[in-house]
Amino acid sequence: MGCICEQLAGPEAVLSPVCIGHLWIFQNLKAAELEALAEHAERKIFERGAVIVQQGDRADRMFLIKAGRVKLGKVTEDGAETTLDIRKAGDFLGENILSEEAVYPVSAVALEQTLICGFTKERFERIVLQHPNIGLQVIKNLSERIHSLTERVGSMSLTNLEERLYTVLTNVAREHGKRGAAGYVIQFPLTHEDLSFLVGAHRVSITRALKHLKEAGRIRQQGRTLTVAL
Repeated sequence: MGCICEQLAGPEAVLSPVCIGHLWIFQNLKAAELEALAEHAERKIFERGAVIVQQGDRADRMFLIKAGRVKLGKVTEDGAETTLDIRKAGDFLGENILSEEAVYPVSAVALEQTLICGFTKERFERIVLQHPNIGLQVIKNLSERIHSLTERVGSMSLTNLEERLYTVLTNVAREHGKRGAAGYVIQFPLTHEDLSFLVGAHRVSITRALKHLKEAGRIRQQGRTLTVAL
């Protein structure tokens, strides 16, 4: 079965080289199971700045990002918005529909034109009933992702702000960047406000820490492109 994502996204879009069934949450599935996922998947394009899911809305869909980047954010009780993560093509969005939670705990906003390929909760449950191994494998893959996120949270315990910031930049660079001669290149803009939320520090402190990291040669910045030396 051919994939229609290229037709929907257009020739200029940079698509993930993997199809829906080969993304991390659906790894190690059988051919018939992969075909079932592709057959029942729904595709949709979101323009830059469009809200894909809204915090507090009923959680009834999950998506795989085929092209583009998505920012995950959460509004706290005092009205402040916190950036929790940035997802790229090849990542999964909406895992919470597999739990007992009834609403989305975060909002997802497209940072650029983004193509989403995914399922409604009802449709995915029908697939799992027909192919039980899909559900078992998803549980295994989610467990591995939780372990990775736990390690990221552990980096927040570092007392030195520069080390915390460098650790966060390193994680983002390895997951979302491209390997270059001088390190990993983050090819999309990260504002000081984004970094302050990711690190848990004031923007003024982030600015100072970035300056020290640049002076130490641990990061380099050209325009809006940031290179993390590893």
